[in-house]
Parts: sequence; C-alpha cells; structure tokens
Amino acid sequence: MNFEFPEDQQQFVKEVIAFLDANDDPDVFDVTRENMAQIVDTPARRAFMKKLAERGWLGITWPEEHGGQDGDGVFEYLLNEQLAYRGGPQIGKGVGIIGKTLIRHGSEKLKKEFLPKILNAEVEFAVGYSEPQAGSDAANMQLKATRDEERGGWVLNGQKIWTTSAHFADWYWVGARTDQNSKHKGITVFLVPMDHPGLDVHATWTIGDERTNEVYFNDVFVSDDYVVGELNRGFQYISEALDLERFTMFTVSPILQRLEALIDYVKNEKRDGEPLKNDPMVRAKIAQLATQVEVSRVLGLRFLSKAGVGKKPPTGEASMYKLFATGTSKKLADASMDIAGPGGQLRVGTEEAPMKGRAESTYRYTVIDTIGGGSSEIQKNIISRRHLGLPKNF
Repeated sequence: MNFEFPEDQQQFVKEVIAFLDANDDPDVFDVTRENMAQIVDTPARRAFMKKLAERGWLGITWPEEHGGQDGDGVFEYLLNEQLAYRGGPQIGKGVGIIGKTLIRHGSEKLKKEFLPKILNAEVEFAVGYSEPQAGSDAANMQLKATRDEERGGWVLNGQKIWTTSAHFADWYWVGARTDQNSKHKGITVFLVPMDHPGLDVHATWTIGDERTNEVYFNDVFVSDDYVVGELNRGFQYISEALDLERFTMFTVSPILQRLEALIDYVKNEKRDGEPLKNDPMVRAKIAQLATQVEVSRVLGLRFLSKAGVGKKPPTGEASMYKLFATGTSKKLADASMDIAGPGGQLRVGTEEAPMKGRAESTYRYTVIDTIGGGSSEIQKNIISRRHLGLPKNF
C-alpha cells in the first residue's frame, strides 16, 4: 500500500488546519488532557462540534442514504488526527462507534432517530461495557435485563463502572445480560436516556485527573424500540464497536506532538554544561521513539485500508494498532521523565518545568490508554487467536 497521501487528501488537511486556526479557543483545545481531550464535555466543545457538522465533516464515510458522503475513510482519519493534534474534541463515539454500528445493525426507527442527530452534533453518548466483574472479560457482564411483557420491554438492574461520559452524555449505549444461560450469546445492547430516573451516576477520578463514573441501574425500563439489533447478539456488536474504538479513540498525532515537544526540549537544554542534544544515549532514545511513532502511524493506515462501514472492522489490525500505539505512547512518557530529570516531576502547567510539566502529566495519562478499549494483555490474546490462529489455551 501507499503510505503517502495524494493531492486531494493533502488539500483536505490544509482546509482542516485553516479551519482549526480560525476557531482556535483555549476552552476547546487542550493538549495537556492527552487522550481525554477527545470528549465533548463542555458547552464550548459542543458548539465547536456543531461547526464541524455544518461543514459536513461528520459522517464522511457514512452511506449517502443515511446522510453521509460515501467518502473514503482516510478523510475521517485525517480529520480526527488533526483534531487530536490540537487537543480538541473528536468525532469519536457518536460517528465512529454508535453511528456505524446502527448503520450495520440498528432498526429503521433507531436509524431515523439517532443518525441525523449524530450528523448534526446534537447528541452525545456514554458507553457502558465494564462492570466490577467484567473488565477485560467484557462477556462476563452481569447487568441484568428482565423481560417485561406487559410493557413491551426490559427492566435493567445492576452496575457499570468506568463510564467516562455518563455525567454529561444524553444517551447511554449499554450492554446487559438478557440470557442467564449463555455467556457470549446472552448479551443485548440497549439505548437508555441518561436522564432516566432509575440511573444513579457517581464520579470516579482517574490517575490522570479526569472524571469517569460508576452508574447504578435501579429498575430502569427500556422499551423494545430501544433494543439495538437482534436480541442476545450484543456481544458481537460490542466486539465490532471495540475494534472501531481501538482505532478512532487512540490517535497517533498526540504522540507525535509530545515527541516534538521532547525534541524541542533536547535541542535547547544543557546538562552539566553540555548540550543535551549531543548526548549519544539521548540521541539513540529519540531515534528509537521516532521510529516507533512512525510504525504506529503506518499500523493505523493498515487498519484504515481494510476497514469500511459496509463490512466488519478488521479485528487483528485494530488490536495490533492499539497495542503498539499505546505502548509507544507509554515509552515516550517514560523517556520524557527520564530525560527531563528531577524537574520532570513538576505538575503540568508549571512554566519553569521541562516541557511545562507535560512529562509528568503524560506519565500518568498513558497508563490509562493501555487499559481503555481493552488492556494490552487482551490485545495480545486477540492477535494470537484471531490473527495468528493460535489455540485459546497454549
């Protein structure tokens, strides 16, 4: 495959950059939030996403019949990477996970209700998979959905954890167990309004100083109209959505941006009176990191070349990309702390700190990225079984 972008794609990048320059706003863009910068959690960020929608930049890859442009996935990729490079909100869950899953599996009612809202940036989603006993083993979720024939729907009781967007989202995309006798074939996906009186949201703060949430379900009724796809096929949809999440929500450009910040620091800093850029160990580390960042980028392009709305996302490529990219990000954070020395422990935003404290904040944040969307250990298992064809127990 060709890893360079043709003229029309390069021109699109220039258009996006000009748009971002014209709409630069510290209330919207913040690179120090690292991967969490992607969420649309404030009025200013929601207003910015409306501007993206007005330009027709949401749903570029969606079929025309659903309001999209039938565009090449590379344009969506280029847009997301430029947004991520600035530390801005990204197209993420609505367009890349919920929208594409609804296009593939949703009822006509759900498509008509949600797809236009996603394209117009009128709705934000929370995603609920993880539970106290269902983290890496997502199929072990125990949130119970009990059939209510009289009302024509389901009653949900139980708990979810690590739901990052629950405190500001409009709708909850959530998996629940509808068949107690089957593990993988007993899960169904539901759409639940976040203002439902039976939902109780409690804050949990991460090592990266960002809020995620525990969500408790107390007799939450969901009508059959808001069941996504077929009953008990939810784990299939969740697996497909996770493949999309591993690609769309773990971008390369923030890693590149942090590499550039480290290189600028090394170029201008001295250690014991000698330019840090002349230290052979530092130079070797920078070269190694630059190579790994480029490999991460190319792995992302390989996923992109095999992905599409009309077919199942390529699982092996998604896991290889996510595993390598988040691992590289963590290595970069470790190296930034080592090269910065004791000053690297100063908090982000400290002007006199090396790289203004970015080393310390990324050191904390990058731990989260190796867990979200499936931990690194899970990605290795997926690669070994689904891509290499190795047996489950080996």
